[in-house]
Amino acid sequence: MDAATTPKVANVKLLINGQFVESRTTQWRDVVNPATQQVLARVPFATPDEVNAAVAAAKQAFKTWRKTPIGTRARIFLKLQQLIRDNMKELAALLTAEQGKTLPDAEGDVFRGLEVVEHAAAIGNLQLGELANNVASGVDTFTVLQPLGVCAGITPFNFPAMIPLWMFPMAIATGNTFVLKPSEQDPMVTMRLCDLALEAGIPPGVLNVVHGGEDVVNAICDHQDIKAISFVGSTRVGTHVYNRASLAGKRVQCMMGAKNHAIVMPDANKEQSINAILGASFGAAGQRCMAISVVLLVGEAQKWLPEFVEKAKALKVSGGATPGADLGPLISCAARERVESLIARGVQEGAKLELDGRNPSIAGFEKGNFVAPTIFSGVKPGMSIYDQEIFGPVLCVVAADDLEQAIEFINANPNGNGTAIFTQSGAAARMFQEDIDVGQVGINLPVPVPVPLFSFTGSRASKLGDLGPYGKQVVMFYTQTKTVTARWFDDSTLHHGVNTTISLK
Repeated sequence: MDAATTPKVANVKLLINGQFVESRTTQWRDVVNPATQQVLARVPFATPDEVNAAVAAAKQAFKTWRKTPIGTRARIFLKLQQLIRDNMKELAALLTAEQGKTLPDAEGDVFRGLEVVEHAAAIGNLQLGELANNVASGVDTFTVLQPLGVCAGITPFNFPAMIPLWMFPMAIATGNTFVLKPSEQDPMVTMRLCDLALEAGIPPGVLNVVHGGEDVVNAICDHQDIKAISFVGSTRVGTHVYNRASLAGKRVQCMMGAKNHAIVMPDANKEQSINAILGASFGAAGQRCMAISVVLLVGEAQKWLPEFVEKAKALKVSGGATPGADLGPLISCAARERVESLIARGVQEGAKLELDGRNPSIAGFEKGNFVAPTIFSGVKPGMSIYDQEIFGPVLCVVAADDLEQAIEFINANPNGNGTAIFTQSGAAARMFQEDIDVGQVGINLPVPVPVPLFSFTGSRASKLGDLGPYGKQVVMFYTQTKTVTARWFDDSTLHHGVNTTISLK
């Protein structure tokens, strides 16, 4: 886009070495309110020199930050969590304007990230090594968990507060420095969070932000001074990042696409189950990697389909700031067109369109990227609406005869982000959690994303890398275990002569 033809709006800054700086790039992208098409700001695609400057600042800052007392680091995050709480309404409003989700959902986005900041404040308990006395005569062995150096994060548009907060607080708390590349579609709330992080006391160079697209992602993957990368986004990009960064010798974790299934047993609480599944399917307009996009109705529960449809019809679609709105717009015109295209293909490929959410009439938001709740029945593997992650408010309904068949159906899908079962039977729930091959399991809970005491544990095609974000696992991801084996001599120590064996004597 030619900068000269773009209406005058605020430019999103880069954060390099503690300063918010204007990019010198010639390539810009508009940040657009998806409910109105209003241009909110311009985001730069950082130049190679700017990416290098951000990494260089992080590398220099690491020399002192890695030796900063652990209590000092912890207190910064105690301060940051308070600042986030104090500014929750502002952050949510900013998030809704640029991303589209409803204000209550935007507050939830910020809050789930805030929980990770609180967890980071407990780093003194999380980054402990181990010690064993007398592993041999007079010999002790202990481990220390040391930071890696410069780490990087690449985050998606759908959670512009929560997912950056999954990454940089834990990376920095463990003693690393960080370069963040937020989504170029909605970077404003992320930048406000970084502003609060500086206010909380994060020193210059410890946290840096660059913006951009494919070129910036590749530069991060290739840069020799970056030691680890955390990624959340699509399967296509995540696979590229994992392969490219791994070949460059980096530690990588990639949380990627999904096709999350829920099973509804005939003994489930009908009202609670329907409400939970519709909320998980259509909340955030379906733009969650943990959205329930497929529901398997088992046996007599198949008769509940009309109630699913009637309740979905009653959900309110509007701008995210509209009181009482249940779901807002999709992130972009392109996203809306893709979802509408997949709905059309679902019809063409033989699924029954029980509820068509295309082209809703939303008073006051005629230009918005809206798709209303959409429900298909008779969905089968091989159909585009089943095989692809739609990332929109589309629920696919599948009939199953029994629990065993439903479990087999889910396990045949390559993705393994999340799944859920709704039942009053402890035996059915236990069988499900035991036999299902999916990383995160909900029992009468549709979106089983754990609190930060645990880690996000998506699996199979939904994840590349061994360790998940936040929780205990991310402490291992962002640290190197150094094992020290030591023996100390004094003047009275007997001399045993030369030991030419591998045995400790």
